[in-house]
Amino acid sequence: MPRSSRSPGNSCDPRRNVVHVPKEVRSRRVTQRGRNTRRMTEEDLSNTSDTFLLPIRINASGLTQCMLGCMSWISRLACFLRTQAHQVLFNTCRCNLSLCKLMGKTGVLILCAFGFWMFSMHLLSKMDVWQIRSSEEDPLLSSTPHQDESINGPLQRLRMYQEKVQHHAGEIQDLRGNLNQLIAKLQKMEAMSDEQKMAQKIMKMIQGDYTEKPDFALKSIGASIDYEQTSATYNHDKARSYWNWIRLWNYAQPPDVILEPNMTPGNCWAFSGDRGQVTIQLAQKVYLSNLTLQHIPKTISLSGSLDTAPKDFVIYGMEVSPKKEVFLGAFQFQPENIIQMFQLQNHPPRTFGAVKMKISSNWGNPRFTCLYRVRVHGSVTPPREQPN
Repeated sequence: MPRSSRSPGNSCDPRRNVVHVPKEVRSRRVTQRGRNTRRMTEEDLSNTSDTFLLPIRINASGLTQCMLGCMSWISRLACFLRTQAHQVLFNTCRCNLSLCKLMGKTGVLILCAFGFWMFSMHLLSKMDVWQIRSSEEDPLLSSTPHQDESINGPLQRLRMYQEKVQHHAGEIQDLRGNLNQLIAKLQKMEAMSDEQKMAQKIMKMIQGDYTEKPDFALKSIGASIDYEQTSATYNHDKARSYWNWIRLWNYAQPPDVILEPNMTPGNCWAFSGDRGQVTIQLAQKVYLSNLTLQHIPKTISLSGSLDTAPKDFVIYGMEVSPKKEVFLGAFQFQPENIIQMFQLQNHPPRTFGAVKMKISSNWGNPRFTCLYRVRVHGSVTPPREQPN
């Protein structure tokens, strides 16, 4: 900057040419220099204001950054301290919970150990009492109260074996009693002959033990044979009695023999060939349900065969007015079954007073067919009354 205090002369002149200035002049120069400086400053403020404001802005932003940095460090420090405090509190809570659980489990274990100890002590005391009682009851143990375990073990095993032997002895006695009963029954069965057994079976058949149903075709209660609708009886020469070529009587049985319970061999009604029929007047009108056919067994047959037994037959219910035949069923008799019951295939809802039996074949005899016993079963009242 040019100084206004200097003279307008050459600036390169030496100082020795400078004249000494009094104090008053110097004070005025200083005042004028200050005024010039203030003027230059005010003139240059509008153009050169940045030269003075720039250092001031730079200082303000640095202070702000410094303060922001300090604040950030302080906030970070606060967050760190807070995190550490949370971790310390969390770890403390976890430690408290773990300690509580450990204390609880420890308490349970202590209680269990104490209970087990008390139980073991009580059990030991009871075992001592039992040993004392057993030693007092058993003379062997009372004589040797402090015997070794090597002696107690075999004694206990011996007692167990003794109890098992006693138990098995009781079972053997029961089995022996049952065996004696079976032997007695077998002896009774062996004492019975085959003829007696067969006689007993025949008596049961005669008494009707196998049917257990009322027989409405029994002669003793009023049943009879309708001869007009019955085939002729088979007449054989051996069944006739003669005196000087004069026939006296006939041994052939009439048809009503099939209505009687006599089942002896030969006591049957025979008709010629393998086809025939018989009509039975029942003791009263009944609702029919079953028919039973009976024949002698092969073991007591005189011919040793059952070829005269009927085979295929048909059953009809007879109405009186008008005379009409109602089909009740078609069946086949098996002679191996001595007595055989047949369930009627047709059950009309009305009563019948007569039954017709038509035989269409036998089991091989071409000359005649024999009927021993015919039974008709049913009920006086309707078996099942169905509502309208």
